[in-house]
Amino acid sequence: MLRYSLKRAFSLAISLAVASLVIFAVIEIAPGDPASFMLGVNAQPDTLAALRTELGLDQSKAERYISWITGMLRGDFGTSYTYRTPVSQMIADRMWVSLPLALYALALSTAIAFPAGIYAASRRGKVGDLTVMSATQLGVAIPNFWFAMMLVLVFAINLRWFNAGGFAGWDKGLAAGLHSLTLPAIALALPQAAILARVMRSALLDILGEDFMRTARAKGLSRRQALWRHGLRNALIPVLTIIGLQFSFLLAGSIIIEQVFYLPGLGRLVFQAISARDLIVVESVVMLLVFAVITVNFLVDLAYAAVDPRLRSRT
Repeated sequence: MLRYSLKRAFSLAISLAVASLVIFAVIEIAPGDPASFMLGVNAQPDTLAALRTELGLDQSKAERYISWITGMLRGDFGTSYTYRTPVSQMIADRMWVSLPLALYALALSTAIAFPAGIYAASRRGKVGDLTVMSATQLGVAIPNFWFAMMLVLVFAINLRWFNAGGFAGWDKGLAAGLHSLTLPAIALALPQAAILARVMRSALLDILGEDFMRTARAKGLSRRQALWRHGLRNALIPVLTIIGLQFSFLLAGSIIIEQVFYLPGLGRLVFQAISARDLIVVESVVMLLVFAVITVNFLVDLAYAAVDPRLRSRT
């Protein structure tokens, strides 16, 4: 297991190095000068040059890349061009919204998908199976931003159970914070739950056709007992893959939902930084999200090896 973990850790480090180069290159070649954007088109050349020097934009791209990478390794993400505050502080403030939102949505998605997928697999071809598959097909087809607006319309405007947007803050208590994140979490969770439920059902049905499952049935176990005692564990590998990918998506891809609900999260921060040509913020946040995605995949690989030890000998 240690050798397997070290190989995966080495792959993680290589992936992060390549990702940092790609992120820096793509963002730096984007048109527009942050200094010119901040001062306007009528700025004097000497004032523009002074601001470029202050922001470090007069350095070569190689020097700026090395400075950016070494700073991140020390925990220093630089200073925002627009807000003139440390990027690490801006990220930390907004991470307390985006990370709980992603975890909340993932918990809801898993809590819905696991029972639905198991129920559908245990009643293959019956009314229950068809009902679950129809519901998941609808969940996959509905765009989450449209679903989010419908949630606002029904539960915020008509019923007034929730606020239409904004975040109360954790300083007002855990209940107030979770209450503010409930509608966004549902909007993110239900489409992901539909996907996860279909994967769970498919994985369980594949397992039911295996020899060890037929042996369990021959020993007197019912279909449902064999499913719970022997099938569920062996069906977790593809399900873990989807859960890992979903968490990465929920953390990095919630920009539209954060815009709909006016949440001060990482997605909205990136959107505002792109609009203001705040390159250092965009680079740092995107790199952090890539790190989160790659790290989650690394942890999923380790979970694979824990669930199925045969995978350790294949690498």
